[in-house]
Amino acid sequence: MEGSMEQSWKQAKAVFAAALGPPLVWLVLFFLAPMAIVWAYSFGHNAGLTEIEITGTFHNYARAIEPLYLKIFLKSVWVAALTTALCLVAGFPVALAITFASDKTKAWLLLLVMLPFWTNLLIRTYALIAVLRTEGYVNQGLEWLWNGGSGLAALVGLQPLGDFQPLELLHNNFAVILGLVYVHLPFMVLPLYSALDRLDKSLLEASLDLGTGHLRTIFKVVVPLAIPGIASGVLITFIPALGAYLTPDLLGGPDSQMIANIIERQFKRANDWPFGAAMSFLLMYLTFIAIAIQAVLSKKTPEAKG
Repeated sequence: MEGSMEQSWKQAKAVFAAALGPPLVWLVLFFLAPMAIVWAYSFGHNAGLTEIEITGTFHNYARAIEPLYLKIFLKSVWVAALTTALCLVAGFPVALAITFASDKTKAWLLLLVMLPFWTNLLIRTYALIAVLRTEGYVNQGLEWLWNGGSGLAALVGLQPLGDFQPLELLHNNFAVILGLVYVHLPFMVLPLYSALDRLDKSLLEASLDLGTGHLRTIFKVVVPLAIPGIASGVLITFIPALGAYLTPDLLGGPDSQMIANIIERQFKRANDWPFGAAMSFLLMYLTFIAIAIQAVLSKKTPEAKG
């Protein structure tokens, strides 16, 4: 009996090793090894046009925290934090509405939330450019309202409003933040919905039966119980927003560049791979810190303890 159990255990280990082997090899060859090479580059310097000498220097990291680049780092953190806060404010009511919708409506609402993932980010960004540009749909709509108001003013004998001046909605910080919210909102809604859908609805009914209003119930009962989902949504939204490259590049102006754009410039135009690698890993260190903070906070929640 003992021999057959040992043989079964060896067979199970062999099957597990066979199943784990190919993904592990893929992970090492195409993720861990390239990351290790880039990490090693961050401790080197250019020895020629195409040669990098790894000397163990921390000069690249020291350069990355100089005032010029530190300012861009802090601005990127601020933009990502503001994007995350706006996604939370906009996404919480959406997740709440999905939670209390009927089963059929819930499926359609979840489909609408996930629908953007089926379209390439570049296409979605160009679609937003078509909306925000000077001749875009927003300015066209405002111009139509302006001309209508001007005509109405002329009919009642008032001074016409004059020519319409299009709003500058593109190539500025406003466009970058709007684009980041537009791209990352689903990342906030889905974790919030996952947390809210697990709530004990009887607690909400008890709160309302005791005379507490709907808004107070949301802030006193729903929000505290949804803290794990909020923390996950904040983390999942903040990290991609911090490392966003395409949205600031296409929607932003000269003063709207984020840290990912500076990193891209080091690897391409400046041909300074060691400095770009150091900045990349500083960004990764910030990501690890954010994940660690989220893990510590999740352990302190009653749900995690239970």
